[in-house]
Amino acid sequence: MRKVHGSAAEALAGLLKDDMVLMSGGFGLCGIPEALIEAIQISGVKGLTVISNNAGVDGIGLGRLLETRQIAKMISSYVGENKLFAQQYLSGELQLEFNPQGTLAERIRAGGAGIPAFFTKTGVGTLVAEGKETREFDGETYVMERGLFADLAIVHAWKGDTEGNLVYRKTARNFNPMMATAARVTVAEVEHLVSPGEIDPDHIHTSGIFIKRIVHVTATAKHIEQRTVRPRRDRSEVAAAAGEEI
Repeated sequence: MRKVHGSAAEALAGLLKDDMVLMSGGFGLCGIPEALIEAIQISGVKGLTVISNNAGVDGIGLGRLLETRQIAKMISSYVGENKLFAQQYLSGELQLEFNPQGTLAERIRAGGAGIPAFFTKTGVGTLVAEGKETREFDGETYVMERGLFADLAIVHAWKGDTEGNLVYRKTARNFNPMMATAARVTVAEVEHLVSPGEIDPDHIHTSGIFIKRIVHVTATAKHIEQRTVRPRRDRSEVAAAAGEEI
């Protein structure tokens, strides 16, 4: 089966529909499937429930889908870097299901492993546990969390072969690998596309059996979510610190 497609739009053809559940990989702005998100925006599909650690930042990543009001609900662990995300939630325009970050990761992993629910101590006695079943184990209270499974997952890989075997780089491994397993169809965008056999089997993070379609992306922006630098000092301050005279 031919997995490689010529564009993000082609890779998503026939997969998008209103009110679907979408998983979008990445962590902050690292490892986000930006080309696929842009294609979803252009498609005009709406009413989306999106499962993602966060929603990018304003104008980048999933922030683009918030701008066009294509997302109806977010299942996330973090809002802080996206003002529009916060505004839409506080105004009641956007539904939000908050999760502790580790719980979100485990819910996705569980969905990919065919585990419908699990118990965790995280969130017990807080708003996170409201309305959920709790149970005692060994004298401790645990809350039940449901596994997550999507109609479509979109992921970004640093390297992949034409059979769909993928390698993620550094922080991009936080959510992409588990999301790739937790959807009916997974589409991957790949920076470096190689032939089968060119990736050491021990280096593969996602097996090609999970990947249905691939798009090769060659011009990928490396966004910095928050740039932090030291304030620049003038020459007199530098000289004084070094014990020199100007």
